[in-house]
Amino acid sequence: MGILSIEDLSINFGGLVAVDHVSFEVKRGEILSIIGPNGSGKTTIFNLISGIYKPTTGKILFKDKLINGMKPHNVAFMGIARTFQNVRLFKQMTVLENVLVGHHPKVKSLFIDDLFHTSKQRKEEVMIREQAIKLLDLFHLKQYIDEKAENLPYGDQRRLEIVRALASEPEIMLLDEPAAGMNPQETEDLIRLIGQIKDLGITIVLVEHDMKVVMDISQRIIVLDYGKKIAEGVPEEIRKNERVIEAYLGKD
Repeated sequence: MGILSIEDLSINFGGLVAVDHVSFEVKRGEILSIIGPNGSGKTTIFNLISGIYKPTTGKILFKDKLINGMKPHNVAFMGIARTFQNVRLFKQMTVLENVLVGHHPKVKSLFIDDLFHTSKQRKEEVMIREQAIKLLDLFHLKQYIDEKAENLPYGDQRRLEIVRALASEPEIMLLDEPAAGMNPQETEDLIRLIGQIKDLGITIVLVEHDMKVVMDISQRIIVLDYGKKIAEGVPEEIRKNERVIEAYLGKD
């Protein structure tokens, strides 16, 4: 069953067609990767889904609800979380504080509760803190709980960004090049982390250049080139697809 449907999606920036009539469906609970050469439209699709850009044409449906042009915070509230190519942590805040910020889309207390610091708000604060600590423990970051985010090794900063996104209790996560800049050991740790997220029942859409990561964890792969979808299938099909090979290596 599809949790996210992309239907005939396009976006133009002046005379540039960045995404050109792309359609695909994301199945609930799967890991779907979107790959392609630089400039093929991968991150632009994430920006469209997450509400940063509004499509020129086409539809984006999350659980059968149209989310075209919805504000990013509303998209997050609905259950879509994302990370970015470049780490976007609050560097001067602690690891725990970063994860607490991630809980914000799911906070239920009202302004009046915040103003008077009611028992309802205090209970919610305790619950959110406990949940944040559990996430940090689950993903092996608890030892850094009071450390400033900027002091973490790069791989752990990447991990923290993913945990912060998880704190919003999403149904689907968009991971934009999470392995970028990682060494081989950090990449192996990332592969295990993504597997853990899937085991939590969260659907994952991955944009990634590291083909080992893509081939190891993806159940299906979408391939873009110059904004168009040129292939879709399981990893073994994509590995042998002549159009994909041509897009990456060029014609003889």
